[in-house]
Amino acid sequence: MKTIALLAALAAAPAVLFAQRTDTIRTRRDTAHTLEAVTVAAIRARDDAAVSAKILSGAELERRSFGQDVPLVLQGTPSLTSYSETGNYWGYSYIRMRGIDQSRINLTLDGIPLNDPEDQVLYFTDFPDLTNSVSSIQIQRGVGASAPGTASYGGSINFQTVPVATTRRSGQMQLQGGSFGSGRASAEYASGLSSNGLAMYGRLSALQSAGYRRHSGAEGRSGFLSAAYVGDRDILKLTALAGIFADTLAYVGASESELSQDRRFNPLRGDEVDRFGEQVAALSYTRYLGTTSSASATAYRISARGNYDVCISRCDQPQADLWNFHLDFAWYGATAAWNFERDHARANVGVNANTYARDHYAYARPDLAQQLYFNTGHKDDASAFAKLAYDVGALTLSGDVQARRAEFRYTPDANAGITASSISWTFLNPKVGATLHLTPAVSAYASFGINSREPARSDMFAGFDNLDTSNVAFVGPLGRVHPERAHDLEAGVRYRGRAWSVDADAFAMTFRNEILPVGKLSYIGTPLRSNVRASRRRGVEVDLSGQPLEKLRIGVTATAMRARIADYTDDETGQAYHDVEPLLTPRFLSAQRATLDLTSQLSVTIAGRYWSRAQLTNTGDATLVLPSYYTADATVDWNRGAHGLSLYVNNVANSRGYASGHVSGGEARYYVLPPLNAFLLARIGM
Repeated sequence: MKTIALLAALAAAPAVLFAQRTDTIRTRRDTAHTLEAVTVAAIRARDDAAVSAKILSGAELERRSFGQDVPLVLQGTPSLTSYSETGNYWGYSYIRMRGIDQSRINLTLDGIPLNDPEDQVLYFTDFPDLTNSVSSIQIQRGVGASAPGTASYGGSINFQTVPVATTRRSGQMQLQGGSFGSGRASAEYASGLSSNGLAMYGRLSALQSAGYRRHSGAEGRSGFLSAAYVGDRDILKLTALAGIFADTLAYVGASESELSQDRRFNPLRGDEVDRFGEQVAALSYTRYLGTTSSASATAYRISARGNYDVCISRCDQPQADLWNFHLDFAWYGATAAWNFERDHARANVGVNANTYARDHYAYARPDLAQQLYFNTGHKDDASAFAKLAYDVGALTLSGDVQARRAEFRYTPDANAGITASSISWTFLNPKVGATLHLTPAVSAYASFGINSREPARSDMFAGFDNLDTSNVAFVGPLGRVHPERAHDLEAGVRYRGRAWSVDADAFAMTFRNEILPVGKLSYIGTPLRSNVRASRRRGVEVDLSGQPLEKLRIGVTATAMRARIADYTDDETGQAYHDVEPLLTPRFLSAQRATLDLTSQLSVTIAGRYWSRAQLTNTGDATLVLPSYYTADATVDWNRGAHGLSLYVNNVANSRGYASGHVSGGEARYYVLPPLNAFLLARIGM
């Protein structure tokens, strides 16, 4: 009998070990599910927060994306507009929210600030195919919730990357070709979580396109790597992102007369080329501190290096004067967050500190040995925030405050004939809100917040890349442009039903010392950014989604907005302006999307966007406007298991509208919408 019992025990041992290993993996996966998102959770607005926001899930991003730059993937979300300079889907592309430009939108990746400390923007083109490694994006409108880095002014966008420890073992290849000589390939692999707590995810991508506008081609490569060790109560995670990109520049629009002769016209030369690479590396450690709290700490490094050629004179001749401008920077920082939740109380506390230095230097082609100048901008930034939410019956009260100090120091060229200079700013950004849960499906919220931010380097330097005795008097002191402040009042209603979801809100944003292009002309002929005493933006936003039929899903967003600049005086002409509409701030925006499931494997999506007329300057000149436009796209998706095939047909009506524009020399110049185009994408599961 003992022998039989022993044999039975031996026979059962593998099953017991397998069950124990499975339980261990499941426990660690449950741990990782929460811990990987601790920093993101600390800065994101919760579903019941008094913040106007929208989240795009990984599934939604996969349906929208065929590798285009992030600003174009986000088209159709409330109050957001975007465009690409190339008339295509790759190259330099930009976002505006509620008419406010990209330099005043807070951007984070897994809680790491991405806004360049000098320019206060992120050039998405440096990270081709980034969406492929993102699991969700939250887009907050208005001052939103506090986050590391420059305070959000028009809104914030935070990215959460693929959660490496909770992603099942899988792999995928994507192959794509289409209009404008475009092609893209990517490969990704996730190991899944092993029994010893290790997991990794990696992606490699390559893309190229000739561009729609003449000589506006682009070529990019990118890679993403995430690796983690997951314990019973903690996780150690390494994240690395790198991209390189080269394109022929197309940052100047074309006039109507030029476009009437050649819609692909690009006034820049074919030898004005841009080449850049950027890298992000981060190491984070996160741990449960008990049953009610968790904490995370991340050290990060962001760096970039590249150069671009600009024609200075004789641009219509073969022997034009080309200057080759270089930018190199390194950025070191650390951020930490603590989350607490118990009964009716929730708290999030975060800190961030970083130091940054960027070298600016240039050469005159073809001589790349003798520098024309070399200067360095330094930026140090430290901030902390605290958020508290407390439930009182059906009412949730919330408070949020950020304290931030930033300092900019300028080291001029050794031969500039001027001395080093510096300037610092200190900000306190408070917010309060309340959410009332009227029924399990309906809630209402209201909030008020204040955010302030400093001017960018280009604002302080009047557009110059180098200061010396020839221009320092024109530029003036670093404090010539003052910090700007936004006061934001938001109120909204949310409905979450079984088949329908509705978010509707009204906002009233007032600004003090808003930084706008209203000053003298810079040395390249564009208006300098300066402060205006008072301005405002008021409007309503609606975001509706639903499933009226079993096989039909629809979504509609709309924004009606009225924006005004109270008054300012043009320093160049002395002319005073009163109650004028700010540039590129359309009064009405709308997007519509409908998906019909023809079979369990085949679906068709139709998406449309409307943008009403918008000013191209801050002068109210009725002749300098961006006309209204409507464009529609269609997508056919076929999926079978891990494999799929998608056909994207964009601008199906071949609209000849303009995506954006600017004014140069008193003339309106436009960036064209891509004409009718198509891309075929194959997804091959492994």
